[in-house]
Amino acid sequence: MLRRLRLTNSIRDLVSEVNLKPSNFIAPFFVIEGNNIVQEIKSFPGVFRYTIDKLLLEIKEILSKGIKSVLLFGVIDEKFKDDLGSYALSEDNVVCRAIREIKNSFDDIVVAADVCVCNYTSHGHCGIVVNGKVDNTKTIEVLGKIALNYAKAGADIVTPSAMADFQVMQIRKVLDENGFNDKIIMSYSAKYASSFYGPFRDIANSSPKFGDRKTYQLDFRNIKQALSEVEKDIQEGADIIMIKPALSYLDVIREVKNRYNVPIAAYNVSGEYAMVKISAKEGIIDEKSVAIEILTSIKRAGADIIISYWAKEIAELL
Repeated sequence: MLRRLRLTNSIRDLVSEVNLKPSNFIAPFFVIEGNNIVQEIKSFPGVFRYTIDKLLLEIKEILSKGIKSVLLFGVIDEKFKDDLGSYALSEDNVVCRAIREIKNSFDDIVVAADVCVCNYTSHGHCGIVVNGKVDNTKTIEVLGKIALNYAKAGADIVTPSAMADFQVMQIRKVLDENGFNDKIIMSYSAKYASSFYGPFRDIANSSPKFGDRKTYQLDFRNIKQALSEVEKDIQEGADIIMIKPALSYLDVIREVKNRYNVPIAAYNVSGEYAMVKISAKEGIIDEKSVAIEILTSIKRAGADIIISYWAKEIAELL
């Protein structure tokens, strides 16, 4: 009788195949200029923009709950944006300052920084636009400079998310040439052109001002292209590969897990999170149980690392 192994909670725990741990999670944060500010937006309940002083307090709390890794996104005012995303290249930008403050404040923490220009460009695309199109060569040159900027600030992991061809190769080359061969590259290897990014784009103020990102992000109907992108990134020197989004792409996670012997990260994205939050607020579902089920399914599919806005709440439950 298979049901004998399901009789009590203790027995179910004893034979469980997949278990979540706080150390599996990376908590994403949005950092802004100023002091003593915590901002929430309507479309993204429970997620905030933090000034650095407030961010440090939040990180202290998640560390106390066993989460040891964070992923930083910079959010800036429109007046600081230009066509080239120049703000991202400043050694004194808000992400670099946040990295330095976090590293000076906490010993046992892993800091990752998102390497892209969509948050910093006036057009909102993930690369340098020339004649209405994203120019791949110019884009990877800028991505390499941004990654080096964050490495100098003290980031442990740089996370290129622009889906530019050869972005990993360029970043690995730039880091190694400047003595940062110990820095980890976690590449958004299979980043799909998804409808689940809406709340993120609201909080990061990163929506494209024209067109869309379908010419460089993956078509959600395809898996072979994702596998090709993953293989290419591994060959170019990616240490960790990421699939984004997670919930509608569990098959991609599993296929990558079966094929490649590298750590796999899955990004449980803003839309996946927000639709549960809003449904729970309306009394339609129980948020905690649904969140645990979703996150467990992501790990069961093969993810070693989960980037999730639930990280803090799940750590409290675990």
